[in-house]
Amino acid sequence: MKNNTMQKPQQIREIYLVRALAIIGVIMVHSTSGIVAGFNTESSLYGVYNFLNIFFKFGTPTFIFLSSFVLFFNYYHKPLTKERIAGFYKKRLLFIVIPYLIFSILYFALTASVQGYTSTGEMMNAFLVKFMTGKAYTHLYFVFISIQLYILFPFILMFLKKFPKVTKHTIWIGFVLQWAFVLMNHYYWQYSLKGSISFSYMSYYFLGAFMGIHYKQILDYLIVTKEKLFSKNALVWLPLWAIWIAASAGHVGVWYVTRANGAIIDSKIYELLWNVHTFTSALVLMQIAYWLYRNLHEKVLNVMIHLGVVSFGVYLIHPILLLIARKVLVTSDPILYHVAVASFFLFALIGSWIIVGFIMKYKKSWVLFGPKPKDPYVPSTKESTARAS
Repeated sequence: MKNNTMQKPQQIREIYLVRALAIIGVIMVHSTSGIVAGFNTESSLYGVYNFLNIFFKFGTPTFIFLSSFVLFFNYYHKPLTKERIAGFYKKRLLFIVIPYLIFSILYFALTASVQGYTSTGEMMNAFLVKFMTGKAYTHLYFVFISIQLYILFPFILMFLKKFPKVTKHTIWIGFVLQWAFVLMNHYYWQYSLKGSISFSYMSYYFLGAFMGIHYKQILDYLIVTKEKLFSKNALVWLPLWAIWIAASAGHVGVWYVTRANGAIIDSKIYELLWNVHTFTSALVLMQIAYWLYRNLHEKVLNVMIHLGVVSFGVYLIHPILLLIARKVLVTSDPILYHVAVASFFLFALIGSWIIVGFIMKYKKSWVLFGPKPKDPYVPSTKESTARAS
């Protein structure tokens, strides 16, 4: 098979497909979060909404995995110099800190009127606390985590380059670091905002490091075909898919019995099922992306790639559109209610997609949504052999 990504090692177009799937997951969760909280648990459709709200929670962890994957893929095999490190901090932190600051101010301003601040000083202090903890709005914790991981990246990179044998062990190291933090916080620290701390996501980060560093060696395992179902690849695929299905079902199930039946379950069970479900989802989404890349028509493929390109901007602004939709699309009719819920999702996704896509046509759009990738789209002359293989 002729692989375009290997011809241009700095351009893996399948990554944009994973981002597109991840942002769909994020918006699905946010579109249904209010529904599962207030919907009649005895309704026959409650299980459907619970499934949509829990199954699609792979979005944010997948974005963290992808960020790490791209970083290690692009930097590990290059000489590590002071100039390269300085350039990394300048570009990465600039392109994420400025959008984070702007949207923190925006969302804080949108919600300040209902917080009851009694003075400008109190309001400023509240903003600084929220800004420094990723809590200016519920979804901004992801950007706050990303900033933390960008700060850590050069140090982890230097360590792995100095001790290259460790790179083969990064997956289990990531789990150990994450669960050491989870358990220490559970039993001792009890910090309520642990979801805003990067150590809560180390398994995804170190998975990205492993795959970014060893990409050429593992690429064949990402490409699923009928012919390979009886090869050694299946010894990896089948357990992965089995664990993914089981963990996803378990994660959906425990939340259903909790919400619908009031079951009380150890919080570490929720954490474990979420971790295994979303961790395996990131790998499965990579496989799906490679399958889509080989099988979708170029025009459809480029539409999905465009969604992946604008996904960071869509992530940042979609809550505003959800707020608008929930104000406008109000109905007491039980049938129209479900139509309204579907409209929440579509309005937030498509509306954000259009707005960000339009703004990103301008050179200064990086101030809001970060840099635009260079030529991410599939040429119309993509070889048919690549699609058939």
